[in-house]
Amino acid sequence: MSEITIRPATADDHPALVRIWRSAVDATHDFLAEADRDAIESHLASDYFPAVTLVLAEIEDSPVGFAGALNGNLEMLFVDAARRGAGIGTLLLQHAIAQLAVTRVDVNEQNPTATAFYARRGFEVIGRSELDDAGRPYPLLHLRLRG
Repeated sequence: MSEITIRPATADDHPALVRIWRSAVDATHDFLAEADRDAIESHLASDYFPAVTLVLAEIEDSPVGFAGALNGNLEMLFVDAARRGAGIGTLLLQHAIAQLAVTRVDVNEQNPTATAFYARRGFEVIGRSELDDAGRPYPLLHLRLRG
């Protein structure tokens, strides 16, 4: 496989990030109602991306994943569905921990694959919320990096 590079994302990258987000969510978030998915997607570039420090993973200058962090929280980490399992998510997480001081992440409880991903990389569940941050009925698990 070609080398994965990680760089800061810019506003010019936002359309590619939205495509990656949609691909990843369609592949992993089958619990998400279509109306909620569309509502979240409509706010990515205008509200969510500008609120975090974003980094972009690329292979041969082609965007394949991204992560966003704010105040030690990993707010988003998504990998293009066609590239899942290639180590991109792990590299993005390692970068977020080392360069963005990430120690916490919230994960949808209905996404056991993501919960297992973070557990294998040293995160532990420290709490649970019945609703997501927008008050929707998608319970969140609150995880913290051990150590």
